[in-house]
Amino acid sequence: MTASASIPRLGRAGLYLLLAGQLLPMIDFSIVNVALDAMAHALHATEVELELIVAVYGVAFAVCLAMGGRLGDNYGRRRVFTWGVVLFTVASVLCGLANAVWVLLAARILQGMAAALAVPQILATIHIGLQGREHSRALGLYGAIGGLAFVIGQVLGGLLITMGEGGLGWRTVFLVNLPIGLVVAACAPRLLPETRSPHPASIDVAGTSLLALVILCVLLPMALGPVLHWPWPCAVALGAVPPLLYALWRVELHQEAAGKFPLLPPSLLRLGSVRSGLGIAILFFSSWGGFMFAMALTLQAGAHLSPLQSGNAFIALGVSYFVGSLLTSKAVARFEKTHVLLFGCLVQMVGLVLMIMTLRSVWPAPSVLNLIPASLPIGFGQAFIVACFYRIGLSEVPHAQAGAGSATLSTVQQAAFGLGPAAYGAVLTHFLLGSGGDYLPASVGVMGVELGVMACLALLAVVMHRRQQAQRRAVLGATTVCASTR
Repeated sequence: MTASASIPRLGRAGLYLLLAGQLLPMIDFSIVNVALDAMAHALHATEVELELIVAVYGVAFAVCLAMGGRLGDNYGRRRVFTWGVVLFTVASVLCGLANAVWVLLAARILQGMAAALAVPQILATIHIGLQGREHSRALGLYGAIGGLAFVIGQVLGGLLITMGEGGLGWRTVFLVNLPIGLVVAACAPRLLPETRSPHPASIDVAGTSLLALVILCVLLPMALGPVLHWPWPCAVALGAVPPLLYALWRVELHQEAAGKFPLLPPSLLRLGSVRSGLGIAILFFSSWGGFMFAMALTLQAGAHLSPLQSGNAFIALGVSYFVGSLLTSKAVARFEKTHVLLFGCLVQMVGLVLMIMTLRSVWPAPSVLNLIPASLPIGFGQAFIVACFYRIGLSEVPHAQAGAGSATLSTVQQAAFGLGPAAYGAVLTHFLLGSGGDYLPASVGVMGVELGVMACLALLAVVMHRRQQAQRRAVLGATTVCASTR
């Protein structure tokens, strides 16, 4: 009998509990956007500090993601999931009670680390605890949570701030996690089976630490450089990135040669599909996170929309993303993945152009309704890009290394998502300084940069397609030679 044969089955109530645990950290990526202006006034936070409040959560999540998965494998996934939810709840309360920017930043880092403990256990428990149709249905629900969390976060954040009583205001977007987190943590021991890996793996502490240093050396200069006029410490930090990346590569080579489990396995990074997946992650997810940050700040601080109006402005984007995600499986099955990726890029670029034209025509009084036509293609195109990310990234990865490949792609994906607000926030700050604080040219400048990045991603899709064609011709040629020599 295998070790998995004795694992208790995951019931429906347990599945819903896991999905609730997934929804909490996913919502916190978007719910904070609608509270930016309120936080700025209450804590006297600058644009740079707002960038960091958004970014450090995603960065901490990314850096600790692989470690969270290993801890669950080694010490029990239900146990680590419960620890993660409890710690996330505590961190959310600390965010809600913060009376200074540095306190909020520290609590956001703790939130990201807690999310990294909880989230990896969800998919692993679903894989082990369900089979057949129930397994497929659960994976569909798991995939849909991302789009739903975006919509829920935007709308719920606006409602909470608008309805906040007793001066709580923006604090409610964090304090709402308290009752939900307590219920999830209390029910987890009764509803979730305890599972763990029969082969415990070591945690790559050195690789995780070096990756954190690399991200910090990119994050801080991007956030602080434009405001401080690029002082020498920013240049030194950016200059330290190449040697730190080289040190990370050497450490990972040593870990792999020793038969351990590196954070970013070099054998996987040599595969063309994995490198393509990492390129998609860096270009697209940084743009996604940066666009949402810049637009939220533009609508609230620039156009003076209320948090509720700002949140509702992106309902159409979230709905079109959800609808697009329902169509992506058939599209990928019928067409080349690179063609689907190129289609997603082009549709999103059309949406960005429409958004620029819309803001220029309705500024300084944009409304929820007049932003819908531009929001629809943006969300629809994003769904097709996301659908290709893992499919392309894992296409050449051996089945035995699928878990490691997914972890590598997820780590870079979340790091890019966390760095996006800092990168595009720096662009926004640059244009604000050049336009005397006018948010219209600043937001147009940000979307112009994103258009360029999406053009690069479209070019990457074309290059990947040509590489695949060359590989097929080589295989066909080798097959023809073999047949002719028989």
